[in-house]
Amino acid sequence: SRSYPMKWENFSHDADVGIRGFGKTMEEAFAMAVLALTAVVTNPDIVSPKIKVLIECEEEDRELLFFDWINAVIYEMEMKKMLFAEAKVTIESFQLKGQLWGEIISQEKHTPATDIKGATMTELKVMKSGNQWVAQCIVDV
Repeated sequence: SRSYPMKWENFSHDADVGIRGFGKTMEEAFAMAVLALTAVVTNPDIVSPKIKVLIECEEEDRELLFFDWINAVIYEMEMKKMLFAEAKVTIESFQLKGQLWGEIISQEKHTPATDIKGATMTELKVMKSGNQWVAQCIVDV
């Protein structure tokens, strides 16, 4: 099992579900939110980081950047029928470069719980809280 402390969580919100990533940096919080996204569908620990996918987005507002990032990840999940086990994010002057590692979804292995339709502006927040960053939003399932 993975040795890092819990850096993401799901929170319930009506018929939708919230995703929240935590990190020492904003980039780490953005990356951890991908695991929260995967956890809506299946246990991220059983997803193998076999295939690499690259994502780029650009947005001056950090909350809109997070919104675009999560929607881009959901788009890749949908188009490539994939789940992601790991993510790495770098942000320089409003430009986000993301790397995702995952595998093709398998009914047998992952027994997916639900489909994610997209990120919403509800509860959309990217902020520093104490010494850690938090990035969160509600996703439509």
